[in-house]
Amino acid sequence: MKVLVVGASRGTGVAAVSALASQGHLVTAFARTTGPAPEGVRWVTGDVFDADALGKAVIGQDAVVVTLGISDNPFGVRLLRRARTPLEVRSRGTARVIEAMRANDVRRLIVQSTYGLGDTFANLSMAMKLFFRLVLAPQIADTEAQEDIVRRSGLDWTLIRPVVLHDDDAPEAAHVDLHDRIISERVSREQVGRVHADAIARADWIGATVSVSA
Repeated sequence: MKVLVVGASRGTGVAAVSALASQGHLVTAFARTTGPAPEGVRWVTGDVFDADALGKAVIGQDAVVVTLGISDNPFGVRLLRRARTPLEVRSRGTARVIEAMRANDVRRLIVQSTYGLGDTFANLSMAMKLFFRLVLAPQIADTEAQEDIVRRSGLDWTLIRPVVLHDDDAPEAAHVDLHDRIISERVSREQVGRVHADAIARADWIGATVSVSA
């Protein structure tokens, strides 16, 4: 399949690009700056808020994976309310992606969210609950808005909700669950990237929220 990854230059976006390419998909990586990618991946440099650049990247795709987020130190973001990336990048950026998909008749949408939203907040440890409330409040509010936009999109969507991400190698498969259950509070970006790639072909995940842990 032809798959566009939006937010592909770092973190889980890089892992998703790699996993998709390893499965034989024709991958287009869209980001403001280029990053590492397997041979054969097509890079498109552009901003998600540039409707023209994004629209051109969406043309001809079979599916879109969205891994937008803020990479800045969360304490700095919370205290200064300032980041290199707009604080509403997940919600506003995903809305732009959905607009481009509708305009180009692309229906399959995979979006990375965060475990701990909605009813899953009750499943977090006390330390994580405090971190969400005291430090990550701006990012969580944006991600809640993002999820609402995705659910109302009318597209064939899947929300991927990983627990806390880390960069260690993890060749084993992640634990995935459609009923909010997790087995830990940490998971590798490498593992989550593979979940994004697997989601492309999972018709049973359409309209589902997938919790990911390890």
